Amino acid sequence: MVQGKRILVVDDEPAILDVVRAYLEREGFAVETAPSGSQALITFARWKPDLVILDLMLPDIAGEEVCKELRRQSDVPILMLTARTGQDEIVEGLALGADDYVTKPFSPRELAARVRAILRRAQGGAAPLVDRMSFGGGALVIDTVRREVTVRGEPVALTRTEMDLLVTLARHPGRVWTREDLIARLRGLDYTGDERTIDAHIRKLRAKIEADPKSPEFILTVWGTGYKFGGTPGAS
Repeated sequence: MVQGKRILVVDDEPAILDVVRAYLEREGFAVETAPSGSQALITFARWKPDLVILDLMLPDIAGEEVCKELRRQSDVPILMLTARTGQDEIVEGLALGADDYVTKPFSPRELAARVRAILRRAQGGAAPLVDRMSFGGGALVIDTVRREVTVRGEPVALTRTEMDLLVTLARHPGRVWTREDLIARLRGLDYTGDERTIDAHIRKLRAKIEADPKSPEFILTVWGTGYKFGGTPGAS
């Protein structure tokens, strides 16, 4: 159950704080708000929320810097609020460690759906089908229990969403996934977000695990459809 989980909402617009607080509390969440980056960090340290909704345009500390600091302290899920819709800006936000983003103006219903989906994913589902997967003669090793990935013998840090995406693809080599399939698997059937989120996560994941992200070995694009995992299983 995700009801009762603690949500910290960070935004400098009082109207947004009021609306988001009211909607999330109606959904059964406990909510604290912060109107600035500095107050967000203080509240986070004191309250230990289960998820942070973070505006990028803050009056004192940029939301990106707040995200970096939160990620240094914790792997708490972070959902960014932004008025920026460019692909590069979305990728940049995800690269900082955010799990998802919502563009302004936004629907409180959609925001709550994304919060529920992220929290369900964070608390985990069924036990892993495979504890350890190896591909490309050990070039890529995925430990699903420790949630660790090594690439050519070196550990690689993945965000929660990147790890979930990689495991989903790697467990089904050769299967073609549409963006809608991946959204439903990763975020739940009640997710109504932009499919570009998947593309952004794929781009960042390739940059971390592929020897040449422009000519990937593991995460392959199926033009007009979606993605598939092309790695060949091999001993680690």
